[in-house]
Amino acid sequence: MTDTHNARMYQYTAFDQRIVDERVAQFRDQTERHLAGELSADDFRVLRLQNGLYIQRHAPMLRVAIPYGLVNTKQVRMFAHVARKYDRGYAHFTTRQNIQFNWPELGRVPDILADLATVQMHAIQTSGNCIRNTTTDQFAGVAPDEVVNPLVWAEIIRQWSTIHPEFAYLPRKFKIAISGSTKDRAATLVHDIGLVALKDDAGHIGFRVIVGGGLGRTPIVGTVIRDFLPWRHLITYLEAVLRVYNRLGRRDNKYKARIKILVKESTPAQFAEWVEAEFEATQNGPTLLSQSEVDLIAARFTQPVYKDLPADDAGTVTFAAAHDDFARWQRRNVHAHRVDGYAAVTLSLKRIGVPPGDITADELDRVAALADQYNQGELRVTHEQNLVFSDVEISQLPALYAELKALGMATPNIGLIGNIIACPGGDFCDLANAVSIPVAASIHERFESLDYQFDIGELDLNISGCINACGHHHVGHIGILGVDKHDEEWYQITIGGAQTLAVDGNRSTAKIGKIIGPSFARADVPDVIETLIQTYLSLRERDDERFVDVVARTGIEPFKERVYAEAN
Repeated sequence: MTDTHNARMYQYTAFDQRIVDERVAQFRDQTERHLAGELSADDFRVLRLQNGLYIQRHAPMLRVAIPYGLVNTKQVRMFAHVARKYDRGYAHFTTRQNIQFNWPELGRVPDILADLATVQMHAIQTSGNCIRNTTTDQFAGVAPDEVVNPLVWAEIIRQWSTIHPEFAYLPRKFKIAISGSTKDRAATLVHDIGLVALKDDAGHIGFRVIVGGGLGRTPIVGTVIRDFLPWRHLITYLEAVLRVYNRLGRRDNKYKARIKILVKESTPAQFAEWVEAEFEATQNGPTLLSQSEVDLIAARFTQPVYKDLPADDAGTVTFAAAHDDFARWQRRNVHAHRVDGYAAVTLSLKRIGVPPGDITADELDRVAALADQYNQGELRVTHEQNLVFSDVEISQLPALYAELKALGMATPNIGLIGNIIACPGGDFCDLANAVSIPVAASIHERFESLDYQFDIGELDLNISGCINACGHHHVGHIGILGVDKHDEEWYQITIGGAQTLAVDGNRSTAKIGKIIGPSFARADVPDVIETLIQTYLSLRERDDERFVDVVARTGIEPFKERVYAEAN
C-alpha cells in the first residue's frame, strides 16, 4: 500500500469544517435556551458534555480536542487568544493530549467554540459516554523504531468515531490509543482498545488488537484478542468491538460500565468469540477500507520538508562538550530522529511553582513563534503533559536550547522524577477527593536538585486526586492517589507500576502498581517519597538499574518496611 510515513498535520475538508461549524451553531442555541430556563440542568448536561463542557468546583471547564496530540502554530496562537479573552490567561494540557480552560463563563463558551472553529479545532467528544480523543505516540512519524506511522490510521479512526450515531450513548466513555513503534509510548495496554500497527513477514500492514485495558477504580491491563488484523478491516473490527460493548456492557452501575469489566467478567476468550462472530457477519460491509480511501485521507496531511544533512553537527558536538547544562538537556530532552541531521525535542512543562501541564497565554505565543522558527510550524502534545518539537535540525539545538531556557522550558527532567504527571485535583475538579497540584509542588521542591534527579535515574511519578485516575497513578513507577478519610485528604502510595515494559523484541506489557500500605497525610508525602527513593538507591545493584526494575526484583516488602518504620 501507499507509504504514508511522512504524514503530519491533517487539513480539514469542506465537510469537516461544516460539521464543526454546524455543531457550534447547535450548541449556541442549546446554551441560550438553557440560560433562558427553557432547558433544565439535567437536559443541558448531556448536551454540554458532548461539547467538552464540565461544571467544575469554581467555574465551567472546557476541554478542547487535539486529535492524536498534533497542532499547528495557528492553533496554538488561538489557544493563547482564548486564554486571554475568555479565561484567566492560562491553559492546561491533559494526559489525553487535549487542552483545558478552567475559568470560562458559560454564556461565552459558544463564542470560544466559534473562534476555535476558525482554526479547525473543536471540543466534540472530549467528554461524555462516547468514543473520546484517539491518542498516539508523541514521536509518530519521526521515531527511528517506528514500523508503521500511526497518524493516518489515527485520523481514519477519528473520522469514523466522530458523532457516530451508534456509539453516541455508550455505557461509559471509551478510549482508543494506537502505536506503530517497537516501544509502546502510547500506553496501548491500559486503554479500552489499544492498537499496535505493525507489518507481517510479507510487509503487509495490520494491527495487533488489545481490549479491556483501563485504570480508575478497577485497573486492568488489556488482553490481545487479535495478533494481526489486516488494515482493510480496521474500522469493521473496531465496530464489532464497540457493538459488543454497547449491547452487553452494564448500565446498572456506572462503576462497572466499562469494557474492561465486561471483558474480565465474561473472560477474554468469550469476549473475543463475541467480537469475532460480529466481525464475521460484517467484515465485507461498507466499512471495509480501500486503498483509495486511505490515500485520500493521507493526501490531506501536510508533508515535512527535510534537508540533506549529515547525521551529526560538529558545532553542536563542540558546544555540548563545553556546556554541561546543554549536554544534560540534550541527554534527557532531545530524542533520536529517523532522518539524519534532525532530532525531536521535548519542551518540559514540569517547572518549580507551576502545576504540571499548565502554560500561560504569553508562553503559548512564544512556543508558537519558536515552532515556526525551528519546527516547520507544528508541534505535539504528549500524554505526559509536555510539548514536542518533532523536526529540529541538530545544528539548531544550541540556539533552541537558549530560547527554551529563557522561557523556562529547558529543564532536563524528561523521564526523571521531576517530570511529574498530575491531574488538576481538588483545586478544580468536583470529583477529586484531594488536591494534586500542591502535592506535586512539594515533591518538585524536595527533588529540585538536578544532580539528585540524574543520580536517581529513570522514574515515573504520577498523581491522581481521585480513583478516576486521570493522573495515571496506577502505571507510575511511584503512584500517588488522593483518598477521602474522615473528610480529610490522605494519600495512598503504589509502587512498581509501568505503562510499558519490554517483553521481547516486538512485544511489551504494562504493569499495575501495588499499594504499599495505609495512606499518609499530605504533609508526610514528600518524606515518604524520599524514603522510597533512598530505599531504592540502597537496593540497586547497578547505577542503571531503574526503580521499577528493583521493585520487580525485590518485591514491595523492603520498601514497605522502611517507609512504615520511619513513619512510626
